[in-house]
Amino acid sequence: MHSRSRRLTGLVVAAVLLAGGGAAYGVAGGDPPGPRGDGTGVTPGGYRITPAGAQVALGPLPLASALSPDGSRMLVTNDGKGKQSLQVVDTATGQVTQTLPYGRPEALYAGVAWSPDGTRAYASAGGNDKIRVFDVSAGRLAETEPFPLPAGKKAFPAGLAVSPGGETIYVAGQLADAFYAVDTATGAVRAVPVGHNPYGVTVSRDGATAYVTNQGAATVSVVDLRALAVTATLRVGTHPNKAVLDRSGRRLYVAASDSDEVHVIGTAGNRVIRRFDLRPGPAAEVGGNPAAVALSPDERVLYVADSGTNDVAVLDAEDGRTLGRIPTGWYPTSVQAVGDRLLVTNAKGLGAGPNAGADPASHRHIDSMLRGTLSVISGVADPGRLAEWSRQVAANTPAAVSRDGGGVVPARPGAPTPIKHVIYVVRENRTYDQVLGDLGKGDGDPRLTLFGDTSAPNTRELARRFVTLDDFYADAEISAQGWSWSTAANSNAYTEQTWPAYYSRRGHPYDYEGGNPATAPGRDRRDAYLWNRLAAAGVSYRNYGFYTTSKGVAAPLDPDLPAHTDPTFAGFDLSKSDHCDEATGIGRMCAWLREFRAYESSGTLPAVELVRLPNDHTAGTKPGVPVPKAYVADNDYALGQLVDAVSHSAFWPSTAIFVVEDDAQNGPDHVDAHRTVALIVSPYTQTGRVDSTFYSTVSMLRTIELIAGIGPMTRFDASATPMTASFTDRPVMTPYDAILPAQPFDERNAPDAPLAAASAKQPPRQEERVDEQVFNRAIWQSVKGRGSRMPAPRHGLAGILPGGR
Repeated sequence: MHSRSRRLTGLVVAAVLLAGGGAAYGVAGGDPPGPRGDGTGVTPGGYRITPAGAQVALGPLPLASALSPDGSRMLVTNDGKGKQSLQVVDTATGQVTQTLPYGRPEALYAGVAWSPDGTRAYASAGGNDKIRVFDVSAGRLAETEPFPLPAGKKAFPAGLAVSPGGETIYVAGQLADAFYAVDTATGAVRAVPVGHNPYGVTVSRDGATAYVTNQGAATVSVVDLRALAVTATLRVGTHPNKAVLDRSGRRLYVAASDSDEVHVIGTAGNRVIRRFDLRPGPAAEVGGNPAAVALSPDERVLYVADSGTNDVAVLDAEDGRTLGRIPTGWYPTSVQAVGDRLLVTNAKGLGAGPNAGADPASHRHIDSMLRGTLSVISGVADPGRLAEWSRQVAANTPAAVSRDGGGVVPARPGAPTPIKHVIYVVRENRTYDQVLGDLGKGDGDPRLTLFGDTSAPNTRELARRFVTLDDFYADAEISAQGWSWSTAANSNAYTEQTWPAYYSRRGHPYDYEGGNPATAPGRDRRDAYLWNRLAAAGVSYRNYGFYTTSKGVAAPLDPDLPAHTDPTFAGFDLSKSDHCDEATGIGRMCAWLREFRAYESSGTLPAVELVRLPNDHTAGTKPGVPVPKAYVADNDYALGQLVDAVSHSAFWPSTAIFVVEDDAQNGPDHVDAHRTVALIVSPYTQTGRVDSTFYSTVSMLRTIELIAGIGPMTRFDASATPMTASFTDRPVMTPYDAILPAQPFDERNAPDAPLAAASAKQPPRQEERVDEQVFNRAIWQSVKGRGSRMPAPRHGLAGILPGGR
């Protein structure tokens, strides 16, 4: 095993003044992603995590919190994929005093509230379609009978609020596009339609009006609670999350996640009277992703939890001026002001770290490693502290590092480059060590390699011959986020909040690849993705499988994609092969090759091609389907066929092929659970070198954007280091000949294959509808033998954070 040294890998300390923002932003980095032993961490995108204040361990993915009426307790809902929980925090000490666990199929989701007298508490149960009810005595919760929501269309309750008299609970039904009023005496439920994917609920002080944020509609519904009718629909920023009302009831502050804005609604006339721009400068891209808001006790300051940039923005509540920023843990989701302190929940804590180690025990799936934290931050009104914290936030933020690539990758969009054609290939879920751990070069752990030269000869030979990228990380944990990161350089609040419910079979659909406008990040969902930017810039492109159905039909919600999509190229469908069987003409690559041969004949090729090759996902040990090594071989040979065709064509001297996995969730890695397989194949990368620059998914997107002549989509690709160090100005034009894997494509799982029953739950046309940790063990045992155990994780969070239970 090669032990990774804590070396600088392409990230250096620097500072850049963003135009008009007044804040210096430096480069985070140095170490691989994950927790450090000093209570800090690094995200896969290169942000350094240095949370202010004391840190307390919470459960996975805390999404919402609520203060008790007297402010002595705070209720937190932890809504991750595995065991979910409610936790009670003593606000005086910051310690967790009670944890109520909920294993599957029981669920929680993003809504907690107290009765006005503090004797009851409530929590949304997400896919269970009910509101949990708790009696409160001496600060402890005891669950009683819940309030079920109406049967029929799934409600998926999200945000909650309670009427001033405690007689009614108001609920956002996120999947029903409905707002519910639940009578706390009888459990009777009334409903009214609101906007798409409602999320947050705020009730006026007099109990006459509710304001409902609609994540999928960029609106706030104003509901007359006496008539239970929507009286106004207000346009706000994209994908509004949580809101807070001032004590006078005159101003409602709404966090608009994908617009990087807070909209201030004047309740007297139900209109937007202010818009606070949270970007660090007028030219900056979006990506702060504000998730929650809170007012200081004197209501002169507005605190905004920026989940994308891992800080709390401190704003003047009157005019929106940014007074400073406070560093938090990774992905803050709620903020509460108690005196001169802030209590901030951080959904991903300090990160994951490696999910494999020396001990022969089962590895952990990445979702179980992201432990949420609570930041208890004192002295927030101290100007000196705020200035120091603001400097720290600036130092935590990555900025692109310029490296010499021989002039192949332009320094700016539109500058000259010999690369005229980009082919962007996205595959599914492998870690670096699984495929390249025993490559003989780069930082790999041979004990973790499952797919060697027998089943992945092309991937491995391409990594050897062209460039080996051993410090490349997926920005996502799972595919729902991964496809957003891979195509839009961001994953928004709706996706981050809901994916655990889908992956744990808690009643949420997979609507993340064009199936729901709520998942499109950015100010305008019609301009969210790489192809939208290409279309706007007049750059030709062709799509093969991105955001399509198993039958190749493009997502109907996107205005640009359908006309540029090959309808014969199947999307995610494990029943269809990736490689082209030339004898039968069957396989995704056959569809791609047919069009490529036509482009050869015409002498034209789109500037950008998007190609999805999903079968390295595998179906585990599901009986009757290909064994994992056969699926990987199928996928690997398809990639080899693509490179072979391009490298033997007239387009080869002017082409770069970029290959990435959408995430790295399906196996162990000794560096970090986000580290994944990435390739760049071009005459200008045929060097045989190892490039250990710290890269992530957005680095690859940034490189593609620069070559294609378009600007960045978000702050994340704007600040990412382009992959210039992988290129040379001395091209090697030697073509590549695809290698036929020795692994037979038709080897199938037997009925008694290891963990076959668990793998059988994987449907062929849907991603990740299985227990991923069991699924990963099935893949491991399929290769290593029945009963073999995967190496155990080394998880750096243990022992760092006090107070969790």
